[in-house]
Amino acid sequence: MGESDSGTALERGLGRALARAGLPAPEKLTRLTGGATMESWRFASGSEDFVLRRAPSAAMMEGRAIGHDIEAAAIRMVHAVGVLAPEIVVELEEADGLGTGFVMRALPGTPDPRSILSDNAGEADGRNLAGQLARELAGIHSVDHAALPPGLPTLDPAAGVAGLRTQFEEAGGDRPVVALALRWLEDNLPGPTEPALIHGDYRLGNVLVSGNDLTGVLDWELAHLGDPHEDLAYACMTVWRFARIDRPAVGLASLDDWFAAYEAAGGRAVDRTRFNWWLVYRTCWWALGCWRMGRTWREGADRTVERAIISRRTSEQELDLLLLLEGEAPQEERDRPLPPLSSPPPPTGEATAGELATAISEWLATVKDRMEGHDRFQHAVARNALGIIARDYAAKVDPTDAELARALIEGHRSLEEPGLLAQLRRTALDKLAVDMPKYPALAVARRQWTGED
Repeated sequence: MGESDSGTALERGLGRALARAGLPAPEKLTRLTGGATMESWRFASGSEDFVLRRAPSAAMMEGRAIGHDIEAAAIRMVHAVGVLAPEIVVELEEADGLGTGFVMRALPGTPDPRSILSDNAGEADGRNLAGQLARELAGIHSVDHAALPPGLPTLDPAAGVAGLRTQFEEAGGDRPVVALALRWLEDNLPGPTEPALIHGDYRLGNVLVSGNDLTGVLDWELAHLGDPHEDLAYACMTVWRFARIDRPAVGLASLDDWFAAYEAAGGRAVDRTRFNWWLVYRTCWWALGCWRMGRTWREGADRTVERAIISRRTSEQELDLLLLLEGEAPQEERDRPLPPLSSPPPPTGEATAGELATAISEWLATVKDRMEGHDRFQHAVARNALGIIARDYAAKVDPTDAELARALIEGHRSLEEPGLLAQLRRTALDKLAVDMPKYPALAVARRQWTGED
């Protein structure tokens, strides 16, 4: 089905859904960029703007803890009690032919993290917006979860780690850093706590900000019951700070400011030990989530370039996990120099596979101005993928070691072993330099581990 045919079918199905809500047919339907799992489309209906959020196929919903029906019910409930969630106007039905999902009234503001960070670059502005985000999170956690729709799961830490370990084994069980993190999580499980409503994906990119003001909280697909420290930590993961990794709270402020604003708004007293545990847990969770993107692409549920390339972001999380866990190693191991970087000889003769990828990327650059909308975004993703191929061919880094991973996850080897931390650091640096060389934490780790920029 071509792009125009797909657009027509989408408009027809969306028109049927809107009619049930007494709204006119959609106009100016535009695919929004971003979103690792769901599609989002913005459109006009009458004099108002709306957003369609959907999963086009049943395969995209497989393995998800909640369906769109439960997600929509939860959003309606929290919106009704004053949380900055969007208003849902209609849910998709099978007869619409669009998969599952719902239509929301559009809110003002941008979800773009870089725009948000740019508009709040000053220390005072950053602290102010972080405070708003913390206060909204405290409000979410204070929602009466007994009144929430049935079907929301509860995340127990032990069960969560067991689930991550199963995913790790299913993915091959051959990444030592992830194995190290899973063992640490098992050895440091937090005690029970009174459950609260957890957003599950609370971060820049899933909130709307207009200038210096928080205007909306989006993407409730991972909502569940659990420990409030999970949301607090997830927002502070290095990957969600984007270019502002020097401000650990959402890329905007200090952790002290983050915790103080949360507690002042009625949130529970923050336990830093629990916070740190959830920071490791969610970083490990996202590493495995990136792996799943590769399987989703292979199995045909989503054959976009974006889906395939996200799978390579595992290396970002492996670096972050090492930075979080290296304090477990003795000081002499933290001070140990890294093994030297091996550099293969430059290619000669016919073009290598990596050079062919570079040639295609350079040609794509010449047609960039012919792209618009989501195609322009996919064009950038495709060039990124070709860059990975070229660097991967040149570096030939192998991040897998099933034997070491097994020994680490079983506790037979640890960071106390002479030279092991240095070995893991070397591999993490080299693999990330292939996959995502612009990841801000890479430069930080290089300076910290090698003294080089």
